Amino acid sequence: MKWMRNLTFGAGIVFIGIFAYQFLQSEKLQNESMQEAEARIAKYKESPSDHATVDTFNVKENEAFSTLEIPKLDKEIPVIEGTDADSLSKGIGHLSQSVLPGQGEQIVLSGHRDTVFREFNQIEIGDTFTVHMPYGSYSYVIKQTEIVDEDDTSVIREMGEEVLVVTTCYPFRFVGNAPERFVAYAYPVEGEE
Repeated sequence: MKWMRNLTFGAGIVFIGIFAYQFLQSEKLQNESMQEAEARIAKYKESPSDHATVDTFNVKENEAFSTLEIPKLDKEIPVIEGTDADSLSKGIGHLSQSVLPGQGEQIVLSGHRDTVFREFNQIEIGDTFTVHMPYGSYSYVIKQTEIVDEDDTSVIREMGEEVLVVTTCYPFRFVGNAPERFVAYAYPVEGEE
């Protein structure tokens, strides 16, 4: 019986070690991406002649290019081009098929509920997001949220107006692959760019 207790204890230590390593690795990647995004934003502010515009700005796959500020959570998180596993391990992923802020259509950002959106259960209608781009900052207010099935792709669509769509897995406190997605629809703040 003692060997069973020791085996269980040893397995527990291994699992805690794996979790700790993954958590620290995720934090390291996010910090590196945040530095990359902030440097890119600062570069355009320092060189007005080289300043990108909403129409001329280009981004490469898996590149940190922007930040998402969430005042309610007192957080600013790097935004990475792409929504593959590598991109999402570094921060919030921007769906490449969607537009960028200021381009007048749907902008889709996704992140993991257990890393970048750890406190997303506190988000409510009326809260704001601000996307800091090299060519300017864009603020959005959440006007609608919904819970959809993980396979529901109807969320990604032309909307005929600028809408920031932020998604993460749901339920927020769920062990394993969550069966649903939480979706927040945020619209430009009146009087902003």
